Amino acid sequence: MHVHTLDTGLFKLDGGAMFGVVPKSMWQKLVPPDANNMCTWAMRCLLIEDSGRLVLVDNGIGDKQDEKFRGHFYLHGDDTLEKSLRKLGFTSADITDVFLTHLHFDHCGGSVVRTAADTLELAFPNATYWSNQNHWDWAVTPNPREKASFLKENILPIQESGHLRFVNSGAGVPASLPMFQEIIFADGHTEKMMVPLVKYKGRTLAFMADLLPSAAHIPLPYVMAYDMRPLQTMTEKEQVLRRAADENWVLVLEHDAAHECCTVQHTEKGVRLAETFRLADL
Repeated sequence: MHVHTLDTGLFKLDGGAMFGVVPKSMWQKLVPPDANNMCTWAMRCLLIEDSGRLVLVDNGIGDKQDEKFRGHFYLHGDDTLEKSLRKLGFTSADITDVFLTHLHFDHCGGSVVRTAADTLELAFPNATYWSNQNHWDWAVTPNPREKASFLKENILPIQESGHLRFVNSGAGVPASLPMFQEIIFADGHTEKMMVPLVKYKGRTLAFMADLLPSAAHIPLPYVMAYDMRPLQTMTEKEQVLRRAADENWVLVLEHDAAHECCTVQHTEKGVRLAETFRLADL
């Protein structure tokens, strides 16, 4: 097995929204904002080569949205998903499975492309796309607070293509995804977000999605205002971080612009950051 991180570009989100009730005087020491209070975040994905399968976990924001939409999020940087794939010798046609932790636009927007004829098609035409029934239903009939994050052009073409399959939250890891050691379901950020665990080089990798967007979010109160159920996020995060510290997991950080991966440790103040590093250096 080979596992790679893929960078798909950078974007900006309001620092206050990213840290919720934590005062700016505290969080700005960890992630400095610009003059408009916006902080830079990554859109990092995971690529797993295993037994003839090429599994992509999340795929960034994509490039089919209009300039007005893109302007809200200050998309920047030289990296794209296609460019990152090419660096490893792959193309979108080589992807066999796309595992979507959840269907917010910055995690699944690259699933679908807009053609020159203004039609929507799968970006990975040979892939099976994985979600789960509870989250899918939540996304296609969104609540008013979360509606702006679930864009129908990112979601409905997947179902219409016939390439969509669901993970059953009560049935363990599907036989079709043997590279996953476990899938953790979390309901604080959004309904049934999935955090996949992968055994790699004798370590457990956890792709943390929005349960832990960055290393700066490790302290329990550091919870995003975007979360639907922030108190539940705190409980879920605490449970996962305790396991990660006990078992020396490698946490792959989807949105941390400075750090790809980290480990955590138990301290008198609770679970805290131990070290940061690149996955390639593991």
